Amino acid sequence: MRIPYVFLILVTGLSLTLSAQQRPLQGFDREGVDRERALEKQFDSFLNKDEARDWMKRLSARPHHIGSPYGKENAEFIAGLYRSWGYETEIERFDVLFPTPKTRVLEMTAPEKFTAKLEEPVLTEDSTSGQQSEQLPTYNAYSANGDVTGQLVYVNYGVPQDYETLERYGIDVKGKIVIARYGGSWRGIKPKVAAEHGAIGCIIYSDPRDDGYFEGDVYPQGAWRNENGAQRGSVVDMPLYAGDPLTPGIGATATARRLEIKDAPSLMKIPVLPISYADALPMLKALAGPVAPASWRGALPITYHIGPGRATVHLKLEFDFKLTPAYDVIARLRGSERPDEWVIRGNHHDAWVNGAEDPTSGQVAMLEEAHAVSQLAKSGWRPKRTIIYCSWDGEEPGLLGSTEWAEAHDQELQQKAVVYVNSDGNERGFFFVGGSHTLERFVNDLERDVDDPDREISVCERSRAQVILQGDADRRREAREREDLRIAALGSGSDYSPFLQHLGIATLNIGYGGEGETAGIYHSVYDSFDHYVRFGDPTFDYSIALSKTGGRAILRFADADYLPLQFGNLSDTISMYVKEVTKVATDERDAIAERNRRVNDKTFEAVDDPTRALVAPKAEPPAPFLNFAPLQNAWTKLDESCKKYDNAMKDSGIATRLRSREVQQSLDNALRQVELAMITNAGLPRRPWYRHEIYAPGFYTGYGVKTLPGIREAIEQHHWDEAGEQIVVVANTIERVAAQIDRATNVIK
Repeated sequence: MRIPYVFLILVTGLSLTLSAQQRPLQGFDREGVDRERALEKQFDSFLNKDEARDWMKRLSARPHHIGSPYGKENAEFIAGLYRSWGYETEIERFDVLFPTPKTRVLEMTAPEKFTAKLEEPVLTEDSTSGQQSEQLPTYNAYSANGDVTGQLVYVNYGVPQDYETLERYGIDVKGKIVIARYGGSWRGIKPKVAAEHGAIGCIIYSDPRDDGYFEGDVYPQGAWRNENGAQRGSVVDMPLYAGDPLTPGIGATATARRLEIKDAPSLMKIPVLPISYADALPMLKALAGPVAPASWRGALPITYHIGPGRATVHLKLEFDFKLTPAYDVIARLRGSERPDEWVIRGNHHDAWVNGAEDPTSGQVAMLEEAHAVSQLAKSGWRPKRTIIYCSWDGEEPGLLGSTEWAEAHDQELQQKAVVYVNSDGNERGFFFVGGSHTLERFVNDLERDVDDPDREISVCERSRAQVILQGDADRRREAREREDLRIAALGSGSDYSPFLQHLGIATLNIGYGGEGETAGIYHSVYDSFDHYVRFGDPTFDYSIALSKTGGRAILRFADADYLPLQFGNLSDTISMYVKEVTKVATDERDAIAERNRRVNDKTFEAVDDPTRALVAPKAEPPAPFLNFAPLQNAWTKLDESCKKYDNAMKDSGIATRLRSREVQQSLDNALRQVELAMITNAGLPRRPWYRHEIYAPGFYTGYGVKTLPGIREAIEQHHWDEAGEQIVVVANTIERVAAQIDRATNVIK
C-alpha cells in the first residue's frame, strides 16, 4: 500500500524538531558528531546501485546451495572482492551434516490412483528455471527416511491449537499421514507436532490463499506462487539448537567430536515432504470426514474436509546423510585504537536454488556497503574498532555457517564482539528492525538519518506513519507520543541467533520489505534474477537504502568514543514483558477455570450438534496463583539502574571525563557485558543451547519470538512448578543486568 505523500508530511513534524546536523549521536561528543556525519556523507557518495545489480546477476546465475560447485565459486568470488578492497580475508571451512534426497515418492492409493509430480516446470519467462541438473529438488532437509502408507488427515497449519480442534472432532492422527498447509508457524513445527501426536508422515503444501492466486496474479504473469511452485526448506528442530545437528555447542571442524546420526536430537523423527497446490488438490479433494472449520479453509476450489476416511497415501523418502563443506567468508578491517573490539556484520550467501531475493538481495547490499567502507579506508580513514564482514554459508538448512563459526570462536567473541548486525533478503518497502533493546535508541537515530527512496522522508517517519495508519489504538497513540519507535524482539530464522541467543552479543537484524512481491517464490526455482528485477526492487534503490542503513550502523559502532548503548528503552521494554507474562498467567488461570466449569456443567454436551459426534474437552487441574513479586522487584532495580546511567550521561560534567581513552575503554568493557548478563549457563528448560533469558524462538513457533521465554512457555504449557522456578531465574538475570549497568555508571562517574 502506498501512503499519500501529504499525510506523511503532516506526520513528519510529530517527532523531528532538530535537523540531522543538530541531533546528537549516542557515543560521540559534538565535534565527533560533525566528523561522523561528514564521513557518512562521503560513504554515501561511494555507493553504486549498478554494481549491486551486477553482483546479484553474477551470484544468482546458477543454483548455489551449500555443497554445490557454484556455492563454492560464489564464496571464492566474494572473498576475491573483499581482498581486492584491502580486507584481511579468509574462507573458513566447517563440515556439517546436509542430507539430500535419493528417493521421493508421493502417491494416493485410494480412493483412486494419483502420483504427485514433485517438480517445478521450466518457464520461458524465467531464464534460470531450467537449470535442473544443478537444482535441489523440492524436499525438506533433515526429514527422516521412511516408507509409510496411511490414511490422510488435514491438520490446517499443523500447530498445537489445531490438534486441540481435532480432539474436539474426535480425530486421532496416530498411525496416519497428515497434510498441513504452510503458514501459521515455522515449517519444522508441523512434523514435530505431528510426530508428538503419533503421525507416521507429514506433507506440507502451499495453499493459494496464503501465497498464490488469492493474493494476486501468479508467476510469470504476476509475482505470486503458481500451481506447481513448492517451498523447499529445513525441518531440523531448530528451537532445540541451531547449527550442525551432529555438533551442538561446538564448531563443526574436521576434528570435532560428532554425534551418531541416530542420536542427534534435532533431526526430524518422521518423513516430511513439501508439495505444490497442484499436487495437493487431488488428495485434499478425496478427503472425507467432517467439513473443516471456516478458519481452516484455503482457496482451492473444493470443500475442505478433515478426514480420515477413504483417502490413503503412500510416502517414500530416502536421503543421503553426508557431511558437506560450508564456506564462510570472513573479511577484517583492523581497528586503529581498539583492534580487540569487534563490530561484526553478516548476511548469508547460500540459497535453496538461485536465491536472488533470499539471500542475494541482502548480500549485494552488504557487499556494496563493505566496498564503500574500503574506499573510506583508502582515502585515509581508519576505524577505531575492528570491522568484520561475514558472508555465511549454510544458513538455509539451519544457520550452519554462522553457528559453527560462533561456536568455534565462542570465548573470543564473548570477550571482543561489541555488536552483530545481520541482514537477509531485501526488497522495496518499509524499514524493519529487530534486536537488542539496549540498541533501540541507537537504531532510531539511524533511521532518522536515512531517507526512504520513494518518499524523500526518513525511513523512521515512514515507519511511524505506517503504524499510525495501520496499527491499533494503543500502537497509534504510542507512535504519536513515544520519542522512539519500538523495535521487534528477535526469535529465529536468520544468522543472528547464535550471536544473540547463544553468546549474548548485542544484535540487530535489519532490512526493507513489504512492497516488493517475493513471498510467492520463497524457496522455489523462481526466486530468480528475472523475478527480482520485475517484482522485488527493480531499481535497486532499496538495496542502496540497506547499504546506507547497515553502513551507518557499522561506522557509528566502529568510530564511537564509547559504545552507543542507552538503557531507558530497555527498562521500558522489560516492564512491558513483565506485565505481559503476568497477564498470560491470569488469562490461563481464568480460561482453565471457565473450561472446567463448562465441562462439569456439561455445557458442551448441551450445545454440540448431536449429528457431528463432537467430543467434549476434559477437565484439568486448576492453575495456581504464581508469585511474580521477585520479577517485579527485579524490574524496579533495573529501572533505577537504567535511569542512573542515562541521567549520568546527560551530566554536563561527564564530557571531559569521557575524553579519556582509558575511561572510554573501561566503559566499553562494562557496556559490552550488559547483554552478556542476560544469558545463563543453564539455558532454557529442555533446550540449554538457548541461553538468553529475555528473547528466544518459541518451542512451538520456531521463527516466532517468545519474550521472557522460560516463564512464558511454562505458563502456556501449564508447567506451573517450572513457571515459578523460572520467575526466580529471570528475576536473578534482570538483577544481574542492573548490576552490570551500575558498573558502567560507576565508570563514567
